[in-house]
Amino acid sequence: MTVASRTFVLVSALALLAACETADETLFPSLTGEDPAGAAPQSEMIAIGGDDSVAVEQLGPLGVDQPVVVAGNYGNTGTVVSQKVRDIAGELETLQRAVNQNRHAFNNQIATTEQNAQRYYATIAAIMARLQIGTTPGNPVLVSQFDVAQTQLEQLVNDVAAFNTLGSAVASNAATSSYLSNAIDGTLRLSGAVEEDHRQLQDLDDLNDRAIVSVERTMGNLNAVVKRQTNYVNTERTRLAQLALAISNGRLYGPALADMGTQQAPAIYSGEGALAGRQALVVIRFDRPNVAYQEPLYQAVSAALERKPSAVFDLVAVAPAGGSAGDVALAGNQVKRSAEDVLRTLTEMGLPSDRVSISATTSFDAQANEVRIFVR
Repeated sequence: MTVASRTFVLVSALALLAACETADETLFPSLTGEDPAGAAPQSEMIAIGGDDSVAVEQLGPLGVDQPVVVAGNYGNTGTVVSQKVRDIAGELETLQRAVNQNRHAFNNQIATTEQNAQRYYATIAAIMARLQIGTTPGNPVLVSQFDVAQTQLEQLVNDVAAFNTLGSAVASNAATSSYLSNAIDGTLRLSGAVEEDHRQLQDLDDLNDRAIVSVERTMGNLNAVVKRQTNYVNTERTRLAQLALAISNGRLYGPALADMGTQQAPAIYSGEGALAGRQALVVIRFDRPNVAYQEPLYQAVSAALERKPSAVFDLVAVAPAGGSAGDVALAGNQVKRSAEDVLRTLTEMGLPSDRVSISATTSFDAQANEVRIFVR
């Protein structure tokens, strides 16, 4: 592979690093009454450890230090070309030191990220253990541990940013190496050189090639870590959203609903056609305050996904059609808010929001505000 093509590969790899830097674009869930929000659900809530949840690729130490050129040993023939040789040797020495420094920085960041992941897992494990046996809703001990887990996951987000910053430095090494390769080629074509000048230039060219191999290896490892860490952090965002709901209720529900089905975008039903000739999977009647619908809802939706993994769901807010126009309007507003709460609960349980449509209508057969969930 030529140096130019290698540089293209490394610049392309840097673009991948930038594209992967999405872990900080989503919000943490909240236990303080604000609406939780998170990344698209991808993980199983209960799983801790195992191959799919390792925080970083098990790469080990990255390579060994490159031998550093002693610039003073080059460009000593006294010819007009020798000064160019000396300059190239000095720049190559600087490059090799930077390559070694970035290699050490990568290894140190790997160790730091692993330690941060271990702390995060310890906190999550403590929360899960308490929830597994059951506890009081909104247990303040769990709320405190949850806040710690949020802070620890934020540190893992910062680790991704550190890897991306290092990727920029490594890409700069690649550009420098490409420049030196061109400089060496150009100097070899200059007149006024002796054989020793060319021998030194060829030696410098070999050392430059070794530097670019080290740069390629570092960039490849950076790509692997950033991609995996970004996916991992987004998955843990979803885990925290599910834990927020579980802590609020004092118990675990089970696996994330996202893991029970395959992706399919739902159609949006209008209010007029939302109920016609359809059998509801779940009907939640909001005929009293604080309706405890979460557990039955989870069981019904998870069972539907087990039977039909590609299922999507239509959530319809139904207000009674009887009464005055003012009563109907008031009931319609109230049931829409209830439907939004149900949608939020489904999202916290791990069901991707793009697998749920939401609409509103009125019906004469509804005696109270209802949220009906249909499966397709």
